[in-house]
Amino acid sequence: MSDRAFQAGLNLSGGPLAVAAGEAAASGPAYGAEVRDFVALLKPRVMSLVVFTGFVGLVMAPGSLHPVLAAVAILCIAVGAGAAGAINMWYERDIDALMTRTRERPIPTGRVEPAEALGFGVVLALGSVLVMALAVNFVAAALLALSIAFYVFVYTIWLKRRTPQNIVIGGAAGAFPPMIGWAAVTGDVSLASLALFAIIFMWTPPHFWALALFRSDDYARAGVPMLPVTAGHRETRRQILIYTLALLPLTFVPWMIGIAGEFYLAAAFVLGIVFVAGAVAVWRDEGDAAARRLFGYSIAYLFLLFAVMMIDRAGGLGL
Repeated sequence: MSDRAFQAGLNLSGGPLAVAAGEAAASGPAYGAEVRDFVALLKPRVMSLVVFTGFVGLVMAPGSLHPVLAAVAILCIAVGAGAAGAINMWYERDIDALMTRTRERPIPTGRVEPAEALGFGVVLALGSVLVMALAVNFVAAALLALSIAFYVFVYTIWLKRRTPQNIVIGGAAGAFPPMIGWAAVTGDVSLASLALFAIIFMWTPPHFWALALFRSDDYARAGVPMLPVTAGHRETRRQILIYTLALLPLTFVPWMIGIAGEFYLAAAFVLGIVFVAGAVAVWRDEGDAAARRLFGYSIAYLFLLFAVMMIDRAGGLGL
């Protein structure tokens, strides 16, 4: 898409934000791209959780991997996730310009040209998969390639602008990292790695729908069919509670199949009950406060759950 066509699309979508974005981009970037702008394209906050869950998958896997190769595997996961984020920003630059949460990103503000962002993302994606294949193993590389392709083609291009189930199906992309970490050590896909995948897959909808509840105006303005926009806030609150209740027993599976012990089980139960309580609060609360709290807690929840799992495994607690 040419820059002229892109600006026309912005102006046709209407609204003061669209007009402002079009005028700003038409006048050209105020300054050249800096290193921090390309770092921002990688979505570093999202990447940090991706890298951590990938690292936990690597630690949980039976067997061992040379520390240098382990570091290479984690680096490839990080770069691959960042590459997908950069391509996502390139494709979504039109709606990013319309949303308060994203309009200061490097492409809408003109700090990075769209072609630069796309090239940056493609090179990093190909490089991360190639290095993973040559340095670690082909199974881990194939899973990394699948996760990048799923995020770009299935979630970003196919689902996000078409269906309110975008985050349900598309959330699989963010669930691959522990499988990739596991495969880096074992060279295979097992029931245990699928269990880690399933936990993140089920966690993703309540996490993102909590955000969508208090950012629904943004999504409506950009024409993104997130659940609060298409089905209303009440139905979204109900779905958050349903998915959170389904997530709780799923987190017990690592204990059931023997890759985590009683220490993890107790922590998973406590963390899950708090999550469910937060989802109940969202279901009862018509305002944004409960949704904001749940969104914040959901990030801490996933980090703590996987951290406890790793500590339990590494320390042999309850095994």
